[in-house]
Amino acid sequence: MDVQFKINEFEGPLDLLLHLIKESKMDIMNIEIEKITDQYMAYLDSCEKMNLEIASEYLVLASELIEIKSKLLLPNVKEEESEEEVEDPREELVKRLLEYQAYKEITKVLQEKEELRKEIYTKIPENYAQYSSGEVMVKGEYQLDDLINALKNYLARKQESKPLKTKVTVHDISVASRRSDIKKILRKKGRMSFFELFPVVTKEYVVATFLAVLEMAKAHELIIKQENAFDDIICEVVADE
Repeated sequence: MDVQFKINEFEGPLDLLLHLIKESKMDIMNIEIEKITDQYMAYLDSCEKMNLEIASEYLVLASELIEIKSKLLLPNVKEEESEEEVEDPREELVKRLLEYQAYKEITKVLQEKEELRKEIYTKIPENYAQYSSGEVMVKGEYQLDDLINALKNYLARKQESKPLKTKVTVHDISVASRRSDIKKILRKKGRMSFFELFPVVTKEYVVATFLAVLEMAKAHELIIKQENAFDDIICEVVADE
């Protein structure tokens, strides 16, 4: 057998043994112990030739495999009169392999869930009280809570219309960068719909953009307007005095 893998590629002797069984396309419930023992010993021999340190647990399993192999080679001394079944020397090893295989599969699922969890963005609830003072430039009978509710409804509609399969590229978004972008847009256009400021519907982008709008309104850099109920909400640049 031509062994081309290294000992540090495996998490332990059972991991190596499972790999050899899979590569040889054996039935784990009916291991060809003579063949798999030869492959396992060839692997350890190749590690020695590469001057790789072999952990003691690999040698322990090697001795177990040799013992099982020798038991299977011995003639069956079972008396014909006896009705007792002879225990298969491989039984305990198969049990350990099945348990380890189940452990590996569960570990893989948990790793996938961990990777999925990393894609979820969490943030401490924002306190909008600092923007609720009379300093925020909002024209018409319109309050900060109304603006927040309007944004929630808009995002809900966007979520419903979003394709089932989307690929999101994550970038660092800051309030300062969004504030700068909005200033540039308003200098060019003069006024635009509040909802046009949210072309990207991700939590980072939405939160940064919303806070940028509030900071600009508080700094008298823009005015938030709604002429009549159910009209579009407009953000308008403040003319330089």
